[in-house]
Amino acid sequence: MTDEAGLEVWRGGVNTWECDEMGHMNVRFYVARAMEGIAGLAGALGLEGAFKPNAEATLLVKDQHIRFIREVRPGAALHMTAGVIEIAESEARFLLLLIHSATGGIAASFQTVVVHATARDERPFAWSDRTRGLAEGLMAEAPAAAAPRSLLPTAVEARASLAEAESLRLARSGAGAFGPGDCDVFGRMRPEIFIGRVSDSVPGLARVFGGTTGADPSARVGGAVLEYRLLHLGWPRAGDRFELRSGLAGVDRRARRVVHWLLDPATGEPWGSAEAIAVSLDLETRKILPLDEAEEARLREAVTPGLSL
Repeated sequence: MTDEAGLEVWRGGVNTWECDEMGHMNVRFYVARAMEGIAGLAGALGLEGAFKPNAEATLLVKDQHIRFIREVRPGAALHMTAGVIEIAESEARFLLLLIHSATGGIAASFQTVVVHATARDERPFAWSDRTRGLAEGLMAEAPAAAAPRSLLPTAVEARASLAEAESLRLARSGAGAFGPGDCDVFGRMRPEIFIGRVSDSVPGLARVFGGTTGADPSARVGGAVLEYRLLHLGWPRAGDRFELRSGLAGVDRRARRVVHWLLDPATGEPWGSAEAIAVSLDLETRKILPLDEAEEARLREAVTPGLSL
């Protein structure tokens, strides 16, 4: 699959209200568009009703890798193509490419592992022969320019828990409860809400993990994420509470590796786990700014050894 190959599953633009204080589209709206794209791909796989309220079967997001390649700013025209990287008994890995319509350049790539499951009780079951046959005609491969770089989508056993967060002294970066508007037609948290809650925690983490750059003091310096990996480990519903714990897992002159655990404070079990590659961004030139030596040394002292998804 190249920039313009594959099945087109979404087309639209970017509203100003979908952009954040950094001047670009917020990560939650990338995932919201990816979910629309997955619905489009599901239709092409013979699962037209997978996201309707009366569905018997649906697709649950299990693991999502996102790479942000070209910035998306207000007013941008975009479209999305999709394909199937691989398909197993009851799971599949989808490829979605968000593309700048004006240039054909890839804005972001998504590799999303979905589970074919019963809509109400989330029980996995095998794909039909028809879906497998349709998938054969939609097979795709991520172009090298959009493939994962720092966060590889390899098998991982999540270690997130409230007890482990306390043991590691991870920062309490967010807390709250999920409302009806956060949930899908089945009453489960929509996938974009997880990454949205992580994004909301960033201002509170800036002093701890932000990093200064030694740039001109008058320069407007913000931040951006180059890559994300998110594991969905449970599906909260309206009224469920959450606590977000975050820590620095690694640092170099260019980027910080930050881990976030979305936890259920009632049980201590995880709702989800995320890892991000974050950088400092010159908000005028839109270029990545490296850390200065003193700040890199300070942040290395803040790293939690062994912290992972």
